[in-house]
Amino acid sequence: MTGVVPECLEVREVEEGSVARPIFQRRFRSDPPEEPCHVVAFHREAGIERPLCYVHFTPMPDYMLGGGACVDDRVIRAMPRSDREAVAHAGGPYHLTLAWAVRHFAPRTPAIFGYCGDVRAERVDLAVGFEKTPYRHLLVYWTRDLDDAERRRLVELAHAHGPF
Repeated sequence: MTGVVPECLEVREVEEGSVARPIFQRRFRSDPPEEPCHVVAFHREAGIERPLCYVHFTPMPDYMLGGGACVDDRVIRAMPRSDREAVAHAGGPYHLTLAWAVRHFAPRTPAIFGYCGDVRAERVDLAVGFEKTPYRHLLVYWTRDLDDAERRRLVELAHAHGPF
């Protein structure tokens, strides 16, 4: 796994989550959140971009919450074999999108939390650098060094949200 975004993909923050509405609706049977921040990986081929992966992040005063991750397997199946292989070799669409997002948001926040109940998604989260917390399903990506008391405080605040 290289972790390098292949040329056939572009990952970026977008203004509107509606660009990923088909992926999100298929996975969660609802529209993506209207609130910022939306990160989308687009597959590019012949001048056309198709949303492949979506993750939503919610800025809080002291940290961010990440969730609503989904991948469009229909886009994967429609990709040329060489593109599929390049994306898989680099870590897969979710891994690439999440890794890009934590690098992108790191300057804005000391911690990014995820709430994950899916075993496969958790493996990707941990591979990107998230860590387990004392709470089931609650993961954290520390973007900077914090003392133990501050880490505990942020974990408690994120835990108080319940599932997100």
